[in-house]
Amino acid sequence: MSTQVDSPETAPATQPAPRPDRAQYGLAAVLLVVGLYTIYDATTLEAGFADPVGPRVFPLAIGAGLAVTAVLLAVAAARGSRPQPEAGEDVDLSGGTDWPTVLKLVAVILLTIATVNLLGWAISGAILFAGAAWALGSRTLVRDVIVGLVLAVGSWYGFVVGLGIPLTPGVLDGIL
Repeated sequence: MSTQVDSPETAPATQPAPRPDRAQYGLAAVLLVVGLYTIYDATTLEAGFADPVGPRVFPLAIGAGLAVTAVLLAVAAARGSRPQPEAGEDVDLSGGTDWPTVLKLVAVILLTIATVNLLGWAISGAILFAGAAWALGSRTLVRDVIVGLVLAVGSWYGFVVGLGIPLTPGVLDGIL
């Protein structure tokens, strides 16, 4: 049995320690804040005496899960764990963010938020779908509006009739 001793010329070069991934720490901090707030908010709920489970159980479980995930993520980041970049063949890793598309999507979402009370979900949802499709590159406006209307009206009926959750009808009050 022989041992090999590296001479200074053949010794592997030491690489500098990788910088800590601050994005993972930031995500862990956000998860922890949201989890702790969820736990706090769940403790302020009024619990009825007839319900054995009560309304606090699920928010407490979700908040605890978020807090535990935040701690585990921070520990993994401290140990040097880094997420692997996407290795898909259809992803250009050298390309940057397509800011015009992002800004178009943000504008469509803000328009939906601003108009949902006035126009109602059926119309605002159709605008949201058609606008998002346009922002992502679709050039068939008529089809996008029709599909958006079908989806928005269908989801409106699904919530209102199927689940009993009222959504604003807006200008279509009495028609839907």
